[in-house]
Amino acid sequence: MFSGIIEEIGTVDSYNGETLVIEATQVLDDLKISQSIMIDGACLTVLEISKTNCTFTVETVPETRSRTNFDNLIPGDHVNLERALRYGDRVGGHMVQGHVDGVGTVRSITGDANSNLVVIEADQNIIGSIVEKGFITVNGTSLTVASCTGNTFSIAIIPYTLENTTFHKLSKGSQVNLEVDVTAKYISKLLEPYRNPFSN
Repeated sequence: MFSGIIEEIGTVDSYNGETLVIEATQVLDDLKISQSIMIDGACLTVLEISKTNCTFTVETVPETRSRTNFDNLIPGDHVNLERALRYGDRVGGHMVQGHVDGVGTVRSITGDANSNLVVIEADQNIIGSIVEKGFITVNGTSLTVASCTGNTFSIAIIPYTLENTTFHKLSKGSQVNLEVDVTAKYISKLLEPYRNPFSN
């Protein structure tokens, strides 16, 4: 479980479509093999750690690759990193599973003195679980939904988040990993039998 509060921006050292090696510093402090770590929103298991090279290694399976933008990763790309929560820690974001629901596409970015408004297009199965002022995880970052209309939703990015995550790298057309609030998923599942009671 994660909070969506990014600890560090890591750099892709290598990726062959399965084995992903990330260069990092802060998250290596107490990272151990077999622990979970969130990379751009996806919860993955640490397989190797090299303190000499300042890297850690994870494996991506077909299910992860099919639901994320990982197929686009190349050496030198930056990714958001967060270690798993520990019991007793403060949770500054929201309860994030690291189970990416799908990929969205940035449609526009507009800014003013103290924030950037990012509009993201997503499939209806994701949009259907998003509510205004609710939570959304974008590339692993816990954010509040500013608005949701049609097949798009918007989020406001404050300067601190922009500077300390990979959001400053986004542009129109960028693909981002999305995870909707787990509470919304459960509510949607519970209501499913009542949406079309004559379907059975």
